[in-house]
Formats: sequence, C-alpha cells, structure tokens
Amino acid sequence: MKILNKQIINDVDGVKITQLDIFAPDIATKGQPGQFVMLMVSEKGERIPLTLVNTDKTKGTLSLIFQEAGFTTQSLGKLNSGDSLFSLVGPLGHPTEIKKYGKIILVGGGVGIAEILPVARALKNVGNHVTTILGSRNKDLLILEAELKNASDEVHIMTDDGSYGRKGFTTDMLKELLRKDKYDMIYSVGPIPMMKRVALVSKEYQTKTLVSLSALMVDATGMCGCCRVTVSGEVKFSCVDGPDFDGHGVDWVELEKRNKVYSLQEKHICNLFPAA
Repeated sequence: MKILNKQIINDVDGVKITQLDIFAPDIATKGQPGQFVMLMVSEKGERIPLTLVNTDKTKGTLSLIFQEAGFTTQSLGKLNSGDSLFSLVGPLGHPTEIKKYGKIILVGGGVGIAEILPVARALKNVGNHVTTILGSRNKDLLILEAELKNASDEVHIMTDDGSYGRKGFTTDMLKELLRKDKYDMIYSVGPIPMMKRVALVSKEYQTKTLVSLSALMVDATGMCGCCRVTVSGEVKFSCVDGPDFDGHGVDWVELEKRNKVYSLQEKHICNLFPAA
C-alpha cells in the first residue's frame, strides 16, 4: 500500500484535488469501474471511501483522486511518494454494469468527474456512443478534460460563471440533448444536488438513469448500516447494494439530510486538529 506517485491536479480558489498512485496488486487485479476502496491514513484514523479511478493489473497499481475537504482527506493530502497507507480494503461495491446500451450520457460535476472516467472508458470500449457533460464552478476547477475527451464521442463543458465552455449547469445541457435526441441511459456522479437535478430532468424524458452514491460510510461491509439510502421505497446500503442506484427511485431529501448529520462535528475536528 505504498504511494508510488503523487500529483496535485488542482489547487485553486481553496479547492485542492490530488491523485495518488498506489501499489496494491490484489486490489488492482480485481478492481472494476464503479467500485471503490476504503482506506485509513493512520491507525487511529477514520475509514473513508474513494472510487477506483484507474487500475493497472500489470503494474499492480491503482489511482485515487480526492478533494481535501475534511480532516482525513487533508491528512491524506499530506502524504507523499514513498509513504504508505495504514490500511486499504477493496475492491468494494458492485461494479457498474458495462454493456452495449447504445447512446449514453455521462454527467460529472466537481471531483465526481474523476469517478465517471473509468465508466466512460469501459462503456466506450464495448461500443456505446458516449456523450459526456462536465460541470465546474469555473475553468480553473475543471479536471480530466483531456482524458474524458479521449474516452467520449463528444464532450460538453458547463461552468457556473461562463469562463469556459458554456455558462450554466450540467442539467441545462442535459435538457438540451434530451429534447433533440433519444438516449438509452444516463450515468451521473457528483454533488448530491446535481445528481438530484439530473434524475428529475431525465425522469421527465423517461430515460434510465444511474447515480453513484457516496453516502456516509463507517464499515463498508454492510454491518454498520450507516450508509442507508431509500430507493423505490426499500432500504438499501450504498456499500453492499451500490454504489450505483436508480436515480429515479432515490429518496433525495432523506439522502441530503443524512449526509449532513456530522457536518458540524467535521468542522469542529478540522479546527481542533488541522492536518499539518
């Protein structure tokens, strides 16, 4: 679980996004698009889930991309090439179903853009026509544009301030595309409000929509029940039943409330023990 390479992808406007390439051959050999790992930076640290962005079975490596948002991700960001993680478990969760759908739209926002990259590559490789919509607050915060252009047939970029691509939200472009043509599936990863809007828009056009949920997790094996989500009236666990779910069936109000449960405690910890 040694870190072989560290790359700062973005460090602007208070947003720092980092990629770590880690030697973990057992996970790299089995990991598939859509799956994730649980890691601990130190023995007394918490577990956090991160999506597998890339795996190299030959080299035995995997790549993780994360934004420094709380105490643990800040601590993770302090590690450098040559350092080792205390623990790394995976691959976890069900892989995204990769098959020939036809015409697909992928919608990624913020650091969620990193999570759609392996799915885009896999769906493209089996013959789908892949249209990707990327969203960020501004041009400087956009990540992995070149990589997703290589994995897509067409890419549309939306920025909140209009500094790059078109001004507006990812759902503005989604509506435009769905009005013009018929699509067979939509896959979305990003902030909960964005995925919620994507699901609402696609439901109007009766287009199958999958969303990857990163609900609160503690154990990630289905034992703690912390990552409960309600989908089509049934209680599911993101870790063992997901992370992909039918976006039209997700109880978004409940999910938003659950993900804010520890927001005050997280801020308190970051203030008391700033990662240094």
